[in-house]
Amino acid sequence: MSVWLPSAPCTPGACVEQARAAAAVPRAVLRLTVVVVLVLAGIALSPLGGRIPAEWVRRWSRAIVRAIGVRVRFTGAAAPAGGLLLVANHVSWLDIPLLTAVRPARMLAKSEVRRWPVAGPLAARGGALFIERDRIRALPQTVARIAEALRAGAAVTAFPEGSTWCGRAHGRFHRAVFQAALDAGVPVQPVGLRYRQEGGGPSTSAAFVGEDTLLASLWRVARARGLVAEVDIRPPIPPGTHPDRRALACAAQPVTPEPAWTHAALVTT
Repeated sequence: MSVWLPSAPCTPGACVEQARAAAAVPRAVLRLTVVVVLVLAGIALSPLGGRIPAEWVRRWSRAIVRAIGVRVRFTGAAAPAGGLLLVANHVSWLDIPLLTAVRPARMLAKSEVRRWPVAGPLAARGGALFIERDRIRALPQTVARIAEALRAGAAVTAFPEGSTWCGRAHGRFHRAVFQAALDAGVPVQPVGLRYRQEGGGPSTSAAFVGEDTLLASLWRVARARGLVAEVDIRPPIPPGTHPDRRALACAAQPVTPEPAWTHAALVTT
């Protein structure tokens, strides 16, 4: 099996719960409409590329998450400037705007994403690095492309689990992408993502796993009430502190954390 193509045991039927308190259909439709407008605005402005201030991109990303009815809590330190490999566990399509709110970056994405309606063109214009996950021979070339972007001072976002998990369980971080950070001599910024019900425990309503469709996931999140996304920004791992990619992947691997509200929140939107 390719190192880019691990699988998770999570499935919609076994893992994904419906929202305990559902928003009315008109409100859910309004939420989705606002999200579509924001995404289309992003596509329209994407040809401007680096001329768009990073803070505008962060605010736009937060606005997408808020528009669909999800509150966001950020904890930890801000991501540093310069070349940076940003890594996180993968639960939902919401992970992408959440990480962009941490730091705008080039996304490492499977080649299939390029063909997705709306999201595909947006990812391509945003400088996404597309990988062919079923071609093991493409691995060295892909790692070299990531390292080149990092050396040029770009931030690259990756999900080293290689697959989405429901959030109650996590996969291990695979090592391949960490070689690019070693080759480029840049820090790695681990981020932990969690989804919870306001005032309650973990929620899998936002999970996008298995054979779940994007439309079904969008509708489930839009109908949810009291859903909170928690973004735990861990301290960056400086270059040269780990001898190989295996050690670096283990250092970046998320652990089961304390609830985010036990820490001082940097931002609540």
